[in-house]
Amino acid sequence: MSNKHSIQGKVVLIAGGAKNLGGLIARDLAAQGAKAVAIHYNSAASKADADATVAAVEKAGARAVALQGDLTSAAAVEKLFADTEKAVGKPDIAINTVGKVLKKPITEISEAEYDEMTAVNSKTAFFFLKEAGRNVNDNGKVLTVVTSLLGAFTPFYASYAGTKAPVEHFTRAAAKEFGARGISVTAVGPGPMDTPFFYPAEGAEAVAYHKTAAALSPFSPTGLTHIEDVVPFIRHLVSDGWWVTGQTILVNGGYTTK
Repeated sequence: MSNKHSIQGKVVLIAGGAKNLGGLIARDLAAQGAKAVAIHYNSAASKADADATVAAVEKAGARAVALQGDLTSAAAVEKLFADTEKAVGKPDIAINTVGKVLKKPITEISEAEYDEMTAVNSKTAFFFLKEAGRNVNDNGKVLTVVTSLLGAFTPFYASYAGTKAPVEHFTRAAAKEFGARGISVTAVGPGPMDTPFFYPAEGAEAVAYHKTAAALSPFSPTGLTHIEDVVPFIRHLVSDGWWVTGQTILVNGGYTTK
């Protein structure tokens, strides 16, 4: 039986791979036998986290490299894939966890804020998929992290969920276009996650609500989604779950559905 859908011996690129969900994905895929992991981080503020993740990946037996870049330009995304190939080889698995949250009424969102949200959540995702289509090896796997708010009817997240929403169609289109080469393309939308990414955007009342909002909240240590809940689904989709393609999977304990 072919191991073309195994993680064993594969080269992985993770955008936003320094910490939180991206960092755990890097560690997990290395533990599953990945040959090499390229760990992207955005700025100097994340360098120490990226270096720690590199060390953890290497301890698990894989090669690792940290690559810095602001991915809000097409040229930067193109460079990331080129640098990955130069450092560890062409990727078999490309995962984009990059995102930015803003919780604000529509009437208070400035043009500059809208432009930044679009650049981080939509533009980066689009050009990551473009470069994945050009650079990922045949029978590869491409995955983007979005948000479970895509299944919500809620105020204040228009610029966050709204700029993640296009990724659903980017994913469908890319799945159709790359399918002839055996490449699967998916998106995963976690629920509110117990990470430092979540808390700054939410007030105490909202945090309390989110901690009880999922059907399975009573069985979570915090009531929220944990990165450990999400990683097994990502691992599956970039390996044996390759037959799922063009889909957005909400991993949230029953927080929202579609």
